[in-house]
Amino acid sequence: MTLSSVVVSLPIADRRTSFTFYRDGLALDAIGEPAEDGVPEPLQFALTDSARLMLVPTGGFGWVIGDHEVAARGHSACVLSLGAGTDAAVDELVERAQQAGAEIVTAPGQLPWGYAGEFADPDGHVWMVTTASSAA
Repeated sequence: MTLSSVVVSLPIADRRTSFTFYRDGLALDAIGEPAEDGVPEPLQFALTDSARLMLVPTGGFGWVIGDHEVAARGHSACVLSLGAGTDAAVDELVERAQQAGAEIVTAPGQLPWGYAGEFADPDGHVWMVTTASSAA
């Protein structure tokens, strides 16, 4: 089976903070027209031509997940991975994220399975940046 699109949705505490972080820190392109607060609604970013990141305020996230609980900041149920072309590109993206407010979880470096670094976004979601060959 081939999927036509993928949307990863994450709960967030503050739309403006998340918008700025993903736009400036990860250089992602926001999708949609700005709402009254200047942030697109719904808040989405293009990851690839067919993959999107949707950021949903925690209060509104509950209607999607029903009786499941939203994980508290600092509790990760998954790690999101981004493939970069080179070790230097990994270093650059992790540094950009840190300058935009990310917390470094693991500094970029050589691991047994490849070159990678991890950071937590302003809501504590963990992202791994790795060379493209390691991400597959």
